[in-house]
Amino acid sequence: MPLVAKSVIVPHTCAALFALVDAVEDYPAFLPWCSGAEVFERSDRVTRARIDIDYRGLRAAFTTRNAKRPPHEMDLALVDGPFERFEGRWRFAPLGEAGCRIELVMDYELASGAMQALLAPVFAHVAQTLVERFVERADAVGGQEGHA
Repeated sequence: MPLVAKSVIVPHTCAALFALVDAVEDYPAFLPWCSGAEVFERSDRVTRARIDIDYRGLRAAFTTRNAKRPPHEMDLALVDGPFERFEGRWRFAPLGEAGCRIELVMDYELASGAMQALLAPVFAHVAQTLVERFVERADAVGGQEGHA
C-alpha cells in the first residue's frame, strides 16, 4: 500500500497550478511517461479522464474521476485501471506574494498478480516525479511572474 506525499512552494498562483493539473489532455506534452490522455467529462466540479502510461516499454492506462474545488483542491478517485485501490488529493494553498504551496497525496494499491510485479516500479516512478513535472511545466509556461 504505497503512500506518496509531496509538497513544494512555487512562485505561481493556485489558479494557474490548478489549471495545469486539470488540463489532462496536455499531459503527453510534458510528462515523459504519458503516451496519451483522453477527457471524457469536464465541468466546474468534475473531470473524468484516462491517462495512458508508457514507461520503458511497459504500458498501462487508468481512468479517474476528479472532484474539483477550484482553485484549492482536487480529489482523485479511480474509475478503471490496474489498481485494487487508488485515491489521491491535490491541494493548492495561497502564500500571498510568494505564490502557493502544492501538495499531492496518493494512496494506492496495485491489483495483485503479474501486473503488480511489472507495474509497481513504473507507478512508483510516476508518483514520485509527478509534482516536480508540474512545477517544471508551470515554470515553462508561466515564468517566474506566475504569482502576479
